[in-house]
Amino acid sequence: MAVELAAVRLLAPWFGTSSRVWTNVIGVILLALSVGYLLGARLASSQRPRRALGWTLLAAALWTAWLPFLAGPVCRLFLPDGLGLDRAIELWTWGSLASTLVLFLPAALCLGCVGPLALEAVQRADGSSAGSAGGRVLGWSTLGSLIGTFVTTHVLVPWLGLSWTFLGVAALLFLLGAALALSERSRASAALGLLALGAAGGLSRLERGAPPTGVTVLEERESAYQSVRAIEDRRWGEPVRLLQVNEGLDSFQSVWKAQPGLLGPGYYYDLFALPAWWGGARGRWKVAVLGLGAGTTCRVLRGASPEGVELEIVGVELDPVVVELGERHFGLDASRERVISGVDARAALRTLERDFDLIVLDAYARQVEIPFHLSSEEALAEMRTHLAPGGWIALNVGGFGFDDPVVAALSGTLARAFGAGVGYRVSASRNFVLFARHGGNVPVPEDAGFWFEGPVGEALLPSLSVRGSWSRLQPCSDALTLRDDRNPIDELQMQSLEQARARLAAGR
Repeated sequence: MAVELAAVRLLAPWFGTSSRVWTNVIGVILLALSVGYLLGARLASSQRPRRALGWTLLAAALWTAWLPFLAGPVCRLFLPDGLGLDRAIELWTWGSLASTLVLFLPAALCLGCVGPLALEAVQRADGSSAGSAGGRVLGWSTLGSLIGTFVTTHVLVPWLGLSWTFLGVAALLFLLGAALALSERSRASAALGLLALGAAGGLSRLERGAPPTGVTVLEERESAYQSVRAIEDRRWGEPVRLLQVNEGLDSFQSVWKAQPGLLGPGYYYDLFALPAWWGGARGRWKVAVLGLGAGTTCRVLRGASPEGVELEIVGVELDPVVVELGERHFGLDASRERVISGVDARAALRTLERDFDLIVLDAYARQVEIPFHLSSEEALAEMRTHLAPGGWIALNVGGFGFDDPVVAALSGTLARAFGAGVGYRVSASRNFVLFARHGGNVPVPEDAGFWFEGPVGEALLPSLSVRGSWSRLQPCSDALTLRDDRNPIDELQMQSLEQARARLAAGR
């Protein structure tokens, strides 16, 4: 279980942590275990199953210790560096499957041999029945799996990181294998295993790839949820800091510039400042940010809201490590903002007040999709109940057009939850921001309420008024509505990227 749970995290910088990657990892582990059970059954008929068990554990330890060192070269073999999101999509499924086979099948196969060998060794040692020996072996192995599950997720990966997690698991396997080998007077095998394990430990480190010239890694962490790093990019003059989570590719999840306020073309965060201007906000303006990240939305609103507005911001972020990096490198001021970390956004929503002027939904499970439980009609309707009369909701959605499967599904679902809405395409990006209002309309360029004076209006409104840059949202059919009990957001995202790749290949 420790190897299986850490396997997805090890692949994440290249292939992400989507359900397809999880499926590939679980499928390969099950395949390896089934083959291991059959192989172990054959080995169990030998004269010395205890020695065979020791050798098997030593082999599993050796391969497990080498996994962090092998991950980079193997994954880059199936997903070369430098690919953009549109070209990488076709390799995510098959590349992650091939990488999983190469990296994890050998260790899992060896571990699959352990059950039959241990059962045979116990039965021969005390002369018990097959049922008695099997029950004890299964009981202890299941308990070990339970411990491995909790310790890996809650202790090893967050506190030690992936490399030392694999090394720790390898060391435990080595100690067990060496003890069995030594008890069978097979000291040579134990010495060989120790030498190989030591060599792997000396080389083993999780390889993320060196950043390009002009880019500095400020901090890199392994949290309970993901791999996180803060980088500073000085290649284009003004320093820009980006938060990268799991797969880097050409994406990021938070951004920082030295001056609070609008970030400029291509940054969807800027559009979150529009409701305060459209609504003529004065005095208190209460905002909830679901998916706070490192606090980019807070800095944009602080620097781009109308004069006289007093912001009260509540931010919800699932990963506490992201908040820590936000405070150290992205200007997030947890003493000024009310930050709720370590709690899922939908669960936290139930504890929040019901008088927000704006709710921003910018929660992404991976770099390309909103979690299914935050994109359903029920979730959006629940957010509406937390808005004051006339309050706004703003959703960041990645896509390639208003007819994009993800954009269309979320647009229709939002319109069903709120009755109506408007979507705006962010210039120079693949992002859309969908707006709806509790008991009011969202202005479009044809309305007088769309236009307002000042630097924010001059910076944002011209690009939003271009033909094709906005669309009124219409409620989708019942069959296409995203709901808690049927929400195919993963499949819609794959369809979106595949359609984009097809258009690119056709030269459109």
